[in-house]
Amino acid sequence: MSFTRRDFLASSAVAAIAGTLGRPELARAWQSQTPAATPAPPAPAVFTPIRRNVGFFTMRGGTIGYLIDPAGVVVVDTQYPAEGKTCLDGLNERSKNAPIPFLINTHHHGDHTGGNIAFKGIAKKVVSQMQAAILMRNPPGAAAPTTEQLYPDTTFDKTWNATVGGERVSAKFYGPAHTSGDVVVTFERANVAHMGDLMFNQRHAIVDRAAGASMKNWMKVIENVPKDHAKDTIYIFGHGNTGLPVTGDHTELSRFHDYLGAVLAFVGAQIKAGKTKDEILAMRDPLKGFESFGRFPAASARDPLTVAYEELTTAS
Repeated sequence: MSFTRRDFLASSAVAAIAGTLGRPELARAWQSQTPAATPAPPAPAVFTPIRRNVGFFTMRGGTIGYLIDPAGVVVVDTQYPAEGKTCLDGLNERSKNAPIPFLINTHHHGDHTGGNIAFKGIAKKVVSQMQAAILMRNPPGAAAPTTEQLYPDTTFDKTWNATVGGERVSAKFYGPAHTSGDVVVTFERANVAHMGDLMFNQRHAIVDRAAGASMKNWMKVIENVPKDHAKDTIYIFGHGNTGLPVTGDHTELSRFHDYLGAVLAFVGAQIKAGKTKDEILAMRDPLKGFESFGRFPAASARDPLTVAYEELTTAS
């Protein structure tokens, strides 16, 4: 069972590209090629039910998951401030202003946590893995946030859980992957799991090595997550390539696992062939067997080729 994402359209606003990918230079280049008379329309706000009162919200940024139970609302991630407020307004309308006992962040990146501020004074508790909470306050390679933010007040190391009405909600940290603080949030009775940015659907991964990411361990995480879930679990993905769903089953997870392994194998083969780092990072053509992911992004500290090279050439 899957649903079509409307978030990452080809006509997404410049701010969406800059914020979600964390690469403003691409936004400037895109803007310079776009006539001023034809500004991109804002992404639509879409609420999509999945099952047993669990659904997802797309607009701009990482996919938001939610539970609307008569006893209360649970929100997973918040996108950006304006989008977080739009999501909150829609949840209030649908839940008839039910309380929000828990707001959960899957990890620290701003396209998943920037909208936390919209929930200030409304969400009773803000939950995250302990390392994610640290990274929110002190993101590596960037200045501390200068705008008002709502930070986690409830943190955990390995696991967390709570019961809200007829649903049991749990979160689990499987180890470093996309960052060093990513968790999977599961609505157990609905059998729906929010992967956050542990899952990119047929889209090149962002690997935040400065924040403790590990491509090798990411593969292990993707191997272990299905072991804790049923074969018919519906997974919510943090992002999807243009026009692709942001939900799916274990087969999409398996394909993403194989993609990570293929990137590491490709870079390893280039190193063995004597190619320099610059030569490897200049290889932009789609990865064989994973053409649907598109061309590799330009070299940056978080692109998969760069991180694969660093992991393979740095002594552990």
